[in-house]
Amino acid sequence: MSVLKVAVLCGSLHKPSRTLALCETLLAHIRKHTEIKTHIVEISQIGKIIGSCMQFSELPIEIQNDIHEITNADLVIAASPVYSASYTGLFKHFVDFLGKDALSGVPVLLAATGGSSLHGLVIDHLLRPLFVMKQALVLPLGVYGTEADFTDNQVNSPALEKRITLAINQALPFLKSVSSSNN
Repeated sequence: MSVLKVAVLCGSLHKPSRTLALCETLLAHIRKHTEIKTHIVEISQIGKIIGSCMQFSELPIEIQNDIHEITNADLVIAASPVYSASYTGLFKHFVDFLGKDALSGVPVLLAATGGSSLHGLVIDHLLRPLFVMKQALVLPLGVYGTEADFTDNQVNSPALEKRITLAINQALPFLKSVSSSNN
């Protein structure tokens, strides 16, 4: 069995973060099915740097390497908290540095967190079109968690755990084909 390369783009502006906790829970569920190698990009750690860059060539080599890891992953988990009914601006700014077809055919699992269930549509109305523009193979089911689904920045909701399990189970056929094509 080959190792699945999973890149995470976490758009949270803070650490600790419910969004990062959701990403880590998704990774744990994937690990139940296959061996993975992860690369996590946290906007909370690089936001000030990327915010001052307008072109790819202005990015420090470390962030160019982060982009390389994302564009060469077998699976990308893209997650953002919802602020003012949208993903974070620095998350979008980072995605803008990806080439227009940089994720061509790459499976992308979308996730988001927010204060209430009212923001759950951000996955299908904003995140999905953003990654379709990058030619990604956006997986069928996204995962959304509210504040009530977390305790001390850890998933504590049986309903959210069930949604995560369903999303990963629906993603597996795409991941197996990626994994088997690497042999």
